[in-house]
Amino acid sequence: MQVMTRLAALPLDHDVRMARVRLALDGLSLGDSFGQHFFAPELWRTQFNSRELPPSPWTYTDDTEMALAIADVLARHGEIVQDQLAGGFARRFGVNPYRGYGSGAIEVLQAIEAGRSWREAAAGLFDGRGSLGNGAAMRAAPVGAYFAGDFEAVIEQARKSAEVTHTHPDGIAGAIAVAAAAAWAANRRATEDANRAESLFECVLEHTPESATRQGIEAAARLPLEVWEFHAAGKLGNGADIRSADTVPFCLWVVARHLDDFTEALWTSSRVGGDADTTGAIIGGILALAVGPEGLPINWLAKREELLISFDA
Repeated sequence: MQVMTRLAALPLDHDVRMARVRLALDGLSLGDSFGQHFFAPELWRTQFNSRELPPSPWTYTDDTEMALAIADVLARHGEIVQDQLAGGFARRFGVNPYRGYGSGAIEVLQAIEAGRSWREAAAGLFDGRGSLGNGAAMRAAPVGAYFAGDFEAVIEQARKSAEVTHTHPDGIAGAIAVAAAAAWAANRRATEDANRAESLFECVLEHTPESATRQGIEAAARLPLEVWEFHAAGKLGNGADIRSADTVPFCLWVVARHLDDFTEALWTSSRVGGDADTTGAIIGGILALAVGPEGLPINWLAKREELLISFDA
């Protein structure tokens, strides 16, 4: 009976929403599994010049693993239920803790596994300041995909998805910014006058709360799209500091620069190094919604390992 009640509460367009979530997951996981090959770009210099793809299989990291947990919760509940999400994060971590989780995430997830409240664990990080890292942003595209028709819901649900591990306002702002960009991208496909970079930045800045991340996005919006990507990364960051403010602005600049070219966007982000799997995940999750399934490279999907997801769990 409880399951029937929960299913009855799902939106009438739940299947349509979940189709967008699956699309975001494909893009996010492609960007993640592609980018994680490029933590030492000098080793792949010939690949950047020839566009030779890394060898199979492309394994994904914690970026995708945590996004899959978000998708699981959305599939079952039609919203972010934080206790369920915390449990999903912890279960996936317990099954495979070697996906490249950051130290803060490991501390929180181990605490949850041990029975501690996620609220206490997340709030206690970094001497009680909470995490301002890019971990909440890297997994936020599915949230924007599901709630694309309602930006008020996008903001609230992105905040809830972040708080399970990131309680610092800047970590939360990163998740909101990426979710807003994903929602914009999902809506862009049906809007003739929304294919301008200015529209993307205007939408994201309208919804992102005041924070270092927002200030970085403002700088990204002012930066010409024609500049060298290394110059952009020098101004905005490339995720090397693993902070939201050091990651999200550059990702949005790359998205704006390559709104209709998924593969070129990911070559661009990987070329500058930094936290290449996370920048790839953020860019890929947003751009997949902009270009649609037909815009994703089939040969890349064939190389990526199968996603371990159970929407019907």
